Amino acid sequence: MTQTVVVLPVYQPGERLVELVSDLRTSTAHMPVVVVDDGSGTDSAHLLRRVRDLGCTLRRLDRHRGKGSALKEGYQYVLRAHPEKDVVCADADGQHRASDILRLAERVRDTRSIVLGVRRFDGDVPLRSRVGNTITRALFKATTGVTASDTQTGLRAYPHELVRWLLTIPGERFDYEMAVLVAAARNRCPIEQVTIPTRYLDGNASSHFGTLIDSVRTYRPLLMPAELPLRNSPCPNNH
Repeated sequence: MTQTVVVLPVYQPGERLVELVSDLRTSTAHMPVVVVDDGSGTDSAHLLRRVRDLGCTLRRLDRHRGKGSALKEGYQYVLRAHPEKDVVCADADGQHRASDILRLAERVRDTRSIVLGVRRFDGDVPLRSRVGNTITRALFKATTGVTASDTQTGLRAYPHELVRWLLTIPGERFDYEMAVLVAAARNRCPIEQVTIPTRYLDGNASSHFGTLIDSVRTYRPLLMPAELPLRNSPCPNNH
């Protein structure tokens, strides 16, 4: 499992970041962890020092640029420091556990495909999350012809052969993750799905997703897919 790096983009994180990093660092997998601070400011400095002291790598953006920018900073670091390692990206707000991350790391190692940690959306799910996923899932299917049960998941794994390609996908904020999925589907990259528990803590109060502006950005790759790069066989097992 040491062939995997975990990238955690964070903005104004809470204690759950420390809990997740601690669980990952004490797991049997011993995976390197890269925390990318998206310009959180001084209020989060003590938490970021704590995760750095736990042995993870801390990268910082000079100001709040968006989740896409934070992910790209993480990918650039992985290319320099761990060029032959697969990548698992996760949210650090309590939705994703170390056990979820380990499962995706195993699946990407075995399949060499993009792997999504998909939620069942059962139980006590906030209405905007349930409705939002239903709409984007339908648009994604209509745009790409590919079925993905959770297009908005932040838990994703990529084989190391794709990391450089990820940096070519446009998008700086929440639109970036949707753009990656649309570009992958256009390039006929195999997409695997692993079911994970659905966890929303405190009504998803820790989410920084803005209802209107971020929704518009997210839908842009679905409505204008031709803007995304189309390259032959960027995926290692694409035939």
